[in-house]
Amino acid sequence: MLLIDCPHCGPRNETEFHYGGQAHIAYPEDPHSLDDRGWAEYLFYRDNPKGLFAERWQHGGGCRKWFNALRDTHTYAFAATYPAGSPRPEAGDLPDPGHGNSTRTTPSSPASPNTDHGGHQ
Repeated sequence: MLLIDCPHCGPRNETEFHYGGQAHIAYPEDPHSLDDRGWAEYLFYRDNPKGLFAERWQHGGGCRKWFNALRDTHTYAFAATYPAGSPRPEAGDLPDPGHGNSTRTTPSSPASPNTDHGGHQ
């Protein structure tokens, strides 16, 4: 079972969440000037890295709020979760990847480590 640390509710079972794609995608500054290729790139072209990746998630089985998460696409481990609209945490704010802890970042607290959940968040 994978636990996801909702920044509003705390750790919950993965079945309560819905994946929402890549985080921090900026809306085009002048959408009327985009041609078909420009719209296609905005709507469909996304990064697909192996490693740490910023994603959007929704806690559908709980508070129903959207939030962002940094997740390793190779190991599925969540490195951090933070409220939607907040900036992506810097690499120096993240826990040591070998410890299996996640970091929940909230507006009032830059980073607060949570309990160990066996490497799965």
